[in-house]
Amino acid sequence: MGWTFTSNVEVYAGAAEPWLLRDPVRNTVPLTVLRGIRSGVWGDDLLLGWLEQDGETVAAACQTPPRPLLLPVMPTETVRDLATELIDSERPIPGVSGPLPQAEAFAGAWWLPEAERRSERLYRLGSLVRPRPFPEGASRTAVAADVDRLVRWYGDFQIEAGSVAYDNLTPLVASRVSREELVLWEVEGRPVAFAAVTSPIAGVSRIGPVYTSPEFRRKGYGTAVTHAVTARAQAGGATEVLLFTDLSNPTSNAIYQAIGYRPVADYVSIRFG
Repeated sequence: MGWTFTSNVEVYAGAAEPWLLRDPVRNTVPLTVLRGIRSGVWGDDLLLGWLEQDGETVAAACQTPPRPLLLPVMPTETVRDLATELIDSERPIPGVSGPLPQAEAFAGAWWLPEAERRSERLYRLGSLVRPRPFPEGASRTAVAADVDRLVRWYGDFQIEAGSVAYDNLTPLVASRVSREELVLWEVEGRPVAFAAVTSPIAGVSRIGPVYTSPEFRRKGYGTAVTHAVTARAQAGGATEVLLFTDLSNPTSNAIYQAIGYRPVADYVSIRFG
């Protein structure tokens, strides 16, 4: 039986969510995106698909345009079949994102060449370690008055990361502020950095983005706010805390390991051109 596609989130969730929850650590992003679709963050021209064998779901994928196709951990042969079906349907796919073997398998079967890639590593927290030296300042939960600043910082983060920008970041930021998912680091009452954390799914929370305003970098504020938001996640009931790092930035990879994060697996986002 071939892939099944729908734009109905609950139909997709009924088939894919229990399967994704078998590995909530490695499937953290697809599970978070599913929650976002349910809450109305993404809702236009959705591509939601899954594959069944002998009545059991064995693979799933989703796309929330204009973002890339998002893949979880699944057998690579199912990825190639997915690419073939999407080519036959003439579905526009600007890129693919997911665990390294799955994303590369899809890119190898796609009809357009790779134009650009961003390599990332997924980390999970072992034991949280206080940064040394610990910088000046303190953390606080973002409030409604911080939304404009955080919208600017979110946009700047997306530009620096080379990720697909949202047309309007205000609803996203405002919703995260209302859920108390954004934490600021302040020095003498002035915000200098922020970090976000997802509410737990199956006990798993994920940190990100983490952003420090350029004029305040290399002072340890990003590390401090990451430490603070990690402690917040643990206090909020997360049994696993995760984050992704850009592999082209060895500094951030070293910093996060210094406060207790350990590598899990490599991921990649590939843009076609």
